[in-house]
Amino acid sequence: MAIHPSAIIHPGAEIAADAEIGPYCIVGADVKIGARTNLMAHVYLEGKLNVGEDNLFYPYCSCGVAPQDLKYKGEASETRIGHRNKIREFVTIHRGTEGGGMVTSIGDDNLLMAYVHVAHDVIIHNHTILANGVTFAGHVIVDDYANVGGLSAVHQFVRIGKHAMVGSRSVIKQNVLPFSITASEHVSQIYGANRVGLQRFGLGAADIEALQNAFRMLSHAGLNTTQALARIEEEIPQTAQVTDLLTFIRASERGFIK
Repeated sequence: MAIHPSAIIHPGAEIAADAEIGPYCIVGADVKIGARTNLMAHVYLEGKLNVGEDNLFYPYCSCGVAPQDLKYKGEASETRIGHRNKIREFVTIHRGTEGGGMVTSIGDDNLLMAYVHVAHDVIIHNHTILANGVTFAGHVIVDDYANVGGLSAVHQFVRIGKHAMVGSRSVIKQNVLPFSITASEHVSQIYGANRVGLQRFGLGAADIEALQNAFRMLSHAGLNTTQALARIEEEIPQTAQVTDLLTFIRASERGFIK
């Protein structure tokens, strides 16, 4: 067993002989860690927590801590983590509650990217990919091979079906059908020139007004991009900033937000 001398391990913890505990990790009394599981550094594990084999915990994640549920009164709930999971930086996994079956569970072969939050009584099955910043409220179920895009928020008691793909930045309030691609509508639009920022930079009123007129032609004149560019070149003073804007647009192979 490789345990770094800076790690703090409670005598009651059960750790497999070939597990690895890195610098500054803290492992609580009721934690069990299976074979070849590796806590890289600064990992915090507590509560009744059973961790299987061949898991990799990256720095600054915490698992098994008390839930953020005001109804939780210290009941002896638990957290279960299966085999071959990758738990990335700053992931938080909270143990279950009496109102939700007493268990938060993560199966096998899952990837939880940085800053994922797994709340109390969540059940994550196998082979899922949870991208950066995904947040689960309590009692969520995630079925096999689901893929949840970054920064998505999932309401409590929602179920995400197997092989479903949830688009990034989605707000999920109802169950997600298995085998589907599901996403919230993403609306991005331009609101004109960054007047305040440009004034602070020292740009004059005439230069800012030229930009504002260019943005107006791009986004509110009912013109396609080619027509708008032609009108801007014909009707608007070709200041350095307007020239930079036109150059940027012509180089934008992915298009640009209007």
